Amino acid sequence: MLDTNVLMHDPMSLFRFEEHDVFLPMITLEELDDHKKGMSEVARNARQVSRELDALATDGSLDPKEGIALAKSGHREASGRLFFQTTLLDIRLPAGLPQGKADNQILGVVQALREAQPGREVVLVSKDINMRVKARALGLPAEDYFNDKTLEDGDLLYTGVQHLPADFWEKHGKTMESWQQGGHTLYRISGPLVPSLLINQFVYFEAPGAIPLHARVIEITGKTAVLKTLRDYTHAKNAVWGVNARNREQNFALNLLMDPDCDFITLTGTAGTGKTLMTLAAALSQVLDERRYTEIIVTRVTVPVGEDIGFLPGTEEEKMSPWMGALDDNLEVLARSDGTAGEWGRAATNDLVRSKIRIKSLNFMRGRTFLNKFVLIDEAQNLTPKQMKTLITRAGPGTKIVCLGNLAQIDTPYLTEGSSGLTYAVDRFKGWPHSGHVTLARGERSRLADFASEVL
Repeated sequence: MLDTNVLMHDPMSLFRFEEHDVFLPMITLEELDDHKKGMSEVARNARQVSRELDALATDGSLDPKEGIALAKSGHREASGRLFFQTTLLDIRLPAGLPQGKADNQILGVVQALREAQPGREVVLVSKDINMRVKARALGLPAEDYFNDKTLEDGDLLYTGVQHLPADFWEKHGKTMESWQQGGHTLYRISGPLVPSLLINQFVYFEAPGAIPLHARVIEITGKTAVLKTLRDYTHAKNAVWGVNARNREQNFALNLLMDPDCDFITLTGTAGTGKTLMTLAAALSQVLDERRYTEIIVTRVTVPVGEDIGFLPGTEEEKMSPWMGALDDNLEVLARSDGTAGEWGRAATNDLVRSKIRIKSLNFMRGRTFLNKFVLIDEAQNLTPKQMKTLITRAGPGTKIVCLGNLAQIDTPYLTEGSSGLTYAVDRFKGWPHSGHVTLARGERSRLADFASEVL
């Protein structure tokens, strides 16, 4: 039995239960009717569910006892049947639950259906935690809707980095083929390590007294993989717009950000790991120095952390500016890194930099195509998978998209680490030759911020 919030969360949830039969109480249809007005995502989903139900029942073959075959809609994975509450069930609720509330009526239908169908298991599927708690308190089986979750546990998310085993050089050192190409050393390795590797994954080997290795997997063919050594962005001569990598993961991230063959990059990590600063430095370097992209487009989800302060005055850019405090802070750091320019030079650079940055709202992204742009999506953990798809499919020829986020800071009430659009993108893009992901582990903001992250 489906709760209304499952249908409004995923309009195609009717077809996601494979061989199981789906039962819809009448109160669910009433609630769908109440939510169908408006332009919000919830209202759109409610209208889509109504259309799906209409399409299923058009040929008039709705038999209360037989139900409707879900497979006839073209969704072959759904071999179950859909039933509506067409008869008056004997609903008896415990005295503590008020009769008028829709949630309580659905619980009453679950209880009555269990009594009416003693030979079958009846399970309530709901996104509402309180609803599931109430159901279990009444002795009714209830489950969350899991189909929207990319991962069960955020800790299982692909990190983009793998530590090579301690005996790496002993096992592969003598048999490994190596050659020089474009200032990089390439190694061809084979053996049991290869199946665990993915294209554009970073591997490293560090041990006292042994030769360190920091490399990226650039090719996997059969049982062999090719590793390519990295450019060392920790060295001052390789600074990107005055910014150097301060740790291993930052070096990995800059290698991805500066690679013209990487069209889609995701960077995750806690506050202060340098995600925005490195991305902005790489963007400015490639827009102003290398002229690889024409401009930088910055966008983010406008979800307030505390109470909403209401509507903001001005144009689109002016409305977005309070949300872009992080961008201004990082631009200030980048402007200060040039010590030789003097006050006038820095002011001129600031004006030039800001002329190349466009701040856009997510609300107006549909239908757009970005040509030769560097697109930076900040706070991407607050995006739903559908919003993430809308943004990534805006990319035209020569565009690079970088998504930044911290999965521990999801501010949207209906998203979790497992169902966030950022998790979805990281999981779906891993191993694609033109994308890369790095989880930044170490904070570089200040000793105060690092200590606060640990103890608070």
